[in-house]
Amino acid sequence: NAEYMGAINQQRKTAMPRSKKSKVVSLTKTAKKGREWKQKLIDNLREAVKKYDTVYLFSYENMRNNLLKTVRESWKGSRFFLGNNKVMQVALGRNKETEVETNLYQLSKRLTGNRGLLFTNSSHAEVVRFFETYQEADYARAGAVATQTVQLLEGSDSLKQFAHSIEPYLRQLGMPTQLKDGKIHLLCDWTVCTEKETLNPEQAKILKLLEIPMAKFHIIVEAKWSKTGAFEQYRGEENEDSDNSEDGDMKD
Repeated sequence: NAEYMGAINQQRKTAMPRSKKSKVVSLTKTAKKGREWKQKLIDNLREAVKKYDTVYLFSYENMRNNLLKTVRESWKGSRFFLGNNKVMQVALGRNKETEVETNLYQLSKRLTGNRGLLFTNSSHAEVVRFFETYQEADYARAGAVATQTVQLLEGSDSLKQFAHSIEPYLRQLGMPTQLKDGKIHLLCDWTVCTEKETLNPEQAKILKLLEIPMAKFHIIVEAKWSKTGAFEQYRGEENEDSDNSEDGDMKD
């Protein structure tokens, strides 16, 4: 368990911190890299518009890089773009005057919040069938809402899967534990989380240690643009979320 090993390694760190020399970072170089990346994203998007017959706007929940990688591998002949919505809007055109293809601005203006684009030549039926059925369970992060109540009973049975060496870490997370005869004992019945409550960082870590997933990654198709200029909206209100994603880890 990665969380468990991370906790053990943290306890073993006893070396003195290394001295670090100050690094001078050129703001000019940083700004140049930013401009180059944005221009590359714009060029890639416009190239994709020429290459593919259809563009789908989708929204997503509980995005994880490893799960997105799995989806991309299932659609190797197509291309996904997620990342800086504002730059992607510029690439497609924010309005009728600046759109790079007829009616493409209809997709662009809805590109807000947790949304992205799929460029593909696959049939509409194939796209809908895949995303209506695809979802992956994952561990919830802090800030997520608990989907169930998790209670642990007093004694050693609830924590028997753990090695005794992790007991200090469990206490650090707030669990009432104690080592007895080499086993981790819970000193009383204990509620990890309650359904519909917002999880804090400690609860999220405990649920991961217990291997209880409470998040589901899934993608929802919201709209479609075709090279004929046809635009169809399937769900959602335009510009319902003004938050523009800036998540660099999700870029194409």
